[in-house]
This record gives sequence, structure tokens and C-alpha cells, in this order.
Amino acid sequence: MPADYHSYLDAYLEQLRRLKALDIPIIASLNGTTLGGWVEYSKLLEEAGADALELNVYYIAANLAESSHDVEQRYIEILRQLRQQVSLPITMKLSSQFSSPLHFIQRLEEAGASGVALFNRFYLPDIDLETLKITPTLNLSSSHEALLRVRWTALLHGRVNVSLAVTGGFHTAGDVVKALLAGADVTHLCSALLEQGPQHLARVLEDMQHWLDEHEYESVRQLKGSLSQQHAIDPAAYERVNYISVLDNYTPPPGVLR
Repeated sequence: MPADYHSYLDAYLEQLRRLKALDIPIIASLNGTTLGGWVEYSKLLEEAGADALELNVYYIAANLAESSHDVEQRYIEILRQLRQQVSLPITMKLSSQFSSPLHFIQRLEEAGASGVALFNRFYLPDIDLETLKITPTLNLSSSHEALLRVRWTALLHGRVNVSLAVTGGFHTAGDVVKALLAGADVTHLCSALLEQGPQHLARVLEDMQHWLDEHEYESVRQLKGSLSQQHAIDPAAYERVNYISVLDNYTPPPGVLR
């Protein structure tokens, strides 16, 4: 390899060092699906000044011979190996495709995770009906997707001792406030910033302050978790699916018969 070769990792570390000039925590991201040398990159990220690591195990469980326990164990083992490499806080970014998220997150906490991010959005392949080829697609999120994250955050709040971050579908101040009421510590915005630019953050924060003032909250800390399952007026609403009631309350468009 040429001495002047500049890899993606080199560029990432360089950017991380520059970002340390900011007065906000800098969280580095690691992506991988198996145990391997890439975990050793975490040392370089720590040395470059990262304040924490987000471990994104972007893994589709498509092996018939692999059980649900095997899939969870893959995450646990990668986390344990990473935990041996660095002293930084580690957040695990998870997909929603686990049969028992609460139990699994408790296992991650026991293995050394400092937080979890709910939930990863897997990019979905499409089928081109003309060429009959599988084509990659990128669809930005919508606010409706945030509700899945809000529900599981509400179920987790107060039951685990890890930081709860939500990611996927958070566009407006209303989306963020719902997550905070459910018990989130952190909300991630991506699609909204791709669509509207980083200045959108200022609008979200301003709208949040208006909502807090209007509803007589003195701080985010005061409202956080106040509508989690443990504190909701109707805790069972986060678990049961009364689809008959939901369908009865649906109003079809004009001219459409029910």
C-alpha cells in the first residue's frame, strides 16, 4: 500500500479530531456484523477524542440454522469484545426485529452497554418489474415511524439502567416531546436534517420551548418519562392491541363505503 494512501478510516479519524473543537460531545459510530479486526478501530476512535461509541450491528438474520438466541449472542459477544478495547460509554443501536427486546436489552446492560438506540432502519430492496432486478432504495422516514420507538421506550423506561435513545421518524418538536414523555434520554434526527438542513434543529428547539411553556413545564427533566408505562394513566394501552376499536374510529375518505 502506498505510504500516502488515505483510507476512509483516516478521513474519519481526521474529521473526529476536527470536531473536538466543538463544545458538544462527539459520538463516533462503528458498523459491523461479526467479530473481527474492525473492533480494534475503537481504540483509534478513543485516541482521536471520541466521547462515546455507538455500535451499529447492521445484521439481517437470514440464516435458517441460526436461532434467535444465536442472533442475540452475536450482539453480546461483539459488545464484550469492544468493551475490552475501550473505556468509553458504548451505545448499542438495535433493530426492532427481536422477539423480546426488554429481556435482550437487559442482557446488553449486563454485558456492559451504557445505552441503546431504538431502532435501526434497514434499507429495503425493491423489485423492478420491468428489468426483474433487485434494486436498492432509500426512503426517508416519516413521523409515523416514531411511534414504534415511543412505544418501546415507554415500556423500557424505569426498568433498565441504560440511556434510551430513539432514532427513526423524528422530524418535529411534537415527535421529540412524545419520545421524552415516554422516557427517552436522547432523540436522533436524520431525515429531517437531510430534507431541511441543520438549521431545522433551531426550529425544533424553539417549538419545544413553546410547548413546554404552554403546558407549564419548567424543564425537560420534569416531563421526561411522565407518560412511560409505569406512569401512564392507562399503562396497558402500551401493550394491548384493540384493533376493533381502532378500526371503528377510522374515518374513510368521502365516497368510500365501509
